Amino acid sequence: MTSLNVSSAEFQSLIDENSIVFIDFWADWCAPCKQFSKVYEQVAEQFPNIKFAKVNIEAEQQLSDFFEIRSIPHLMVFKEGIVIYSNAGSMPASTLKELVEQAVAVDVSAIKEELQQKETK
Repeated sequence: MTSLNVSSAEFQSLIDENSIVFIDFWADWCAPCKQFSKVYEQVAEQFPNIKFAKVNIEAEQQLSDFFEIRSIPHLMVFKEGIVIYSNAGSMPASTLKELVEQAVAVDVSAIKEELQQKETK
């Protein structure tokens, strides 16, 4: 499966309904974004069970402001609704594949427990 474009209205349901979501923040005028897009699409096709989405920062400024995206391309990874990775810059396909494997392997239960404890204080 290739990536899908996501709007502010669809964003939360995408995160809530999928265990792992990769989000590529990009813009039409950004040359590095266009280069990374090819890598992103290639890797997305290799992992059909993981959601790969794209957010155009020009069209979805609310999202880019909310996540304080200051530099693009910017990749965020959510697992079970928790941000487990957020970094600006491009990467080769091999690194992105490694990141996918790490996202699958990471256990977020300790993070969730810590967040719940903070909420009860």
